Amino acid sequence: MLVTAYLAFVVLLASCLGLELSRCRAKPSGRACSNPSFLRFQLDFYQVYFLALAADWLQAPYLYKLYQHYHFLEGQIAILYVCGLASTVLFGLVASSLVDWLGRKKSCVLFSLTYSLCCLTKLSQDYFVLLVGRALGGLSTALLFSAFEAWYIHEHVERHDFPAEWIPATFARAAFWNHVLAVVAGVAAEAVACWMGLGPVAPFVAAIPLLALAGALALHNWGENYGRQRAFSRTCVGGLRCLLSDRRVLLLGTIQALFESVIFIFVFLWTPVLDPHGAPLGIIFSSFMAASLLGSSLYRIATSKRYHLQPMHLVSLAVLIVVFSLFMLTFSTSPGQESPVESFIAFLLIELACGLYFPSMGFLRRKVIPETEQAAVLNWFRVPLHLLACLGLLVLHDSDRKTGTRNMFSICSAIMVMALLAVVGLFTVVRHDAELRVPSPTGEPYAPEL
Repeated sequence: MLVTAYLAFVVLLASCLGLELSRCRAKPSGRACSNPSFLRFQLDFYQVYFLALAADWLQAPYLYKLYQHYHFLEGQIAILYVCGLASTVLFGLVASSLVDWLGRKKSCVLFSLTYSLCCLTKLSQDYFVLLVGRALGGLSTALLFSAFEAWYIHEHVERHDFPAEWIPATFARAAFWNHVLAVVAGVAAEAVACWMGLGPVAPFVAAIPLLALAGALALHNWGENYGRQRAFSRTCVGGLRCLLSDRRVLLLGTIQALFESVIFIFVFLWTPVLDPHGAPLGIIFSSFMAASLLGSSLYRIATSKRYHLQPMHLVSLAVLIVVFSLFMLTFSTSPGQESPVESFIAFLLIELACGLYFPSMGFLRRKVIPETEQAAVLNWFRVPLHLLACLGLLVLHDSDRKTGTRNMFSICSAIMVMALLAVVGLFTVVRHDAELRVPSPTGEPYAPEL
């Protein structure tokens, strides 16, 4: 397993580098890329945002392992994950309103503080303290995916008066470097936890200086801005009305809830499946992120002028890949007949599918959901998504360890078959909709959520 992990990491990294280098050579430089004021503004944003992302990714490979290191049972660990997901749902519903009221800059600084506290709780072996840490992690995640983007867009348009058409370029570049940071973070986590022998808590301690620096830079370099206040109830009602009045939005939300709930369950399960076989968790995680980056690169190639596939096709392909991978996992995790290499390959295919899925889904959401209702509709999407993930983890909590993992992958397979049926339904509804086609094969995907 050790050799397989390192070999897969090298092959995936080489493939990503080859694709990205060829893309950079073929890509013409635009006016936005050579504007000095714009580049300085971008750099101010990236310095803070990338530090925040790096700190977030650094914690991912060893979270489950840390709880296991503290001798908690799998059911207890599942409850910790459920607590994190539930807090993400609750704080996600009010995050946009909170950020607009408190101020985007202050919210980014608050993110640094709450996430630092979340990391500090990992030093404790007390179960209640760890539960509090998961709740703080949910708040921090909600702020990370709302405050930073909102601050940038307001500054870009209102304060600096740059063309709105340049915004997708910033977030497309951020999406690429987000993947790169995730790959590097996995190697760094492996280095501090295993190569230096500091144990699974080391990546969480290492994340704190990054968070402190991100908060200090935001405090010193960024200006404050606020959003337009809307009544929370009015926002929710408007989002629900949009969701129920347009069949395309409803089907899109169904696909997102089903697909991404399975991904959340996968995030929980990969460590207990591979760790007993001596897998280097940091390198495994970096391999996952490299596979996802490869999928994003394939998305750009597939939607290019040469192939001109549409995002709807790629969402369908991503769902099919995940269905196939989950069927593989139901066999490779059979008690007494475990095949860690086969499971690892299936996990890599899931991450590759994610690299295709997220930019495709981002494109479809922007086309289908009105801009004024996007935040509210996405909140409604996230509620069933997280509830399904929580339900799955609670089912796993009540299952026998040896058969529970295999049964959970079987349940996930059934969920993804339902997602596939929803994709077919959406395909039937939009097959003649020219609005959902990529207008320009040279355009960059806007995918800040990757």
